[in-house]
Amino acid sequence: MKLTEFKFDLPENLLAQHPAKNRDESRLMVLHRDSGKIEHRVFKDIIEYFGDGDVFVVNDTKVFPARLYGNKEKTGAQIEVFLLRELNKEIHLWDVLVDPARKIRVGNKLYFGESDMVAEVIDNTTSRGRTIKFLFDGSDEEFYKALHDLGETPIPKEFIPRETEAADKERYQTIYAKHTGAVAAPSAGLHFTREVMKRLEIKGVDVVPVTLHVGLGTFRPVDVEDLTKHKMDSENFIVPADSATVVNRALDAKKRVCAVGTTSMRAMESSVSAHSRLKPTEGWTDRFIFPPYDFKIANALLTNFHTPESTLMMMAAAFAGYELLIEAYQTAIKEKYKFFSYGDAMLIL
Repeated sequence: MKLTEFKFDLPENLLAQHPAKNRDESRLMVLHRDSGKIEHRVFKDIIEYFGDGDVFVVNDTKVFPARLYGNKEKTGAQIEVFLLRELNKEIHLWDVLVDPARKIRVGNKLYFGESDMVAEVIDNTTSRGRTIKFLFDGSDEEFYKALHDLGETPIPKEFIPRETEAADKERYQTIYAKHTGAVAAPSAGLHFTREVMKRLEIKGVDVVPVTLHVGLGTFRPVDVEDLTKHKMDSENFIVPADSATVVNRALDAKKRVCAVGTTSMRAMESSVSAHSRLKPTEGWTDRFIFPPYDFKIANALLTNFHTPESTLMMMAAAFAGYELLIEAYQTAIKEKYKFFSYGDAMLIL
């Protein structure tokens, strides 16, 4: 397929700038692949579509405060430093993005607030990418605490162009977030409340975790018309043995297995056995899913409404079927559903 087939006009006012007042009161569009039927519900109604023995697979990655602001030595110019991944824990070496990048060269030092945190630029990786080494004398625990205190919740400013607010710290995080490592939230999971989880449990629905640490590659623009030429950034993921056992039991019993978000789906599709079952894995994945694609594990997908020409929209189209997804998006715009991380949800059955 071609990139332009995923282009559509998204009114700016439909890009959600804040989450719904209550997590489980976002809107929920339910898309039935077999009939093409589209339903308009509220998120908490999701429990009506699942029963005893069905499984939700959630991504329990935890977003860390990845956006820092430092000052360049000598000039004092403010520089945004966006932490992407830790390359070497022992010497505090990190892969980062800097803005404005033209001011930051190898050898420059950055100073952070009133703290003792200093970083030196070691390498240029891309136009905005740098490798930096934090010069810090304390323990690992003190280092990560300092990063946490200095950092800001990394809401995606490209689509949510406002100042970070105190509420973002809680709301840009799923209630089941456990393993720190993501620079962006697995947004389909942001709709779950403890009440919804409890009601699913009462109905006999299992909720099991996988971990995929979401990197900025998930949101990296596709800049090639031929989708087969696009390369995804690698992201670290784990499929625990206990989760694989529960999912495979559900598949054997012909039950529903719902991937909560495109990141959970990518983790599962990156860990398929020769018999089309989920296998325990720990590693890296750069799997790019777009139509046509034969999904091996999940038979339901919960996702948000995504921006035009995004890899997330492409995966949703691969699962729903391209024509049905385009129809659903046109309906969503007409019905004024909210898009992106803080937006509404879509359940594809």
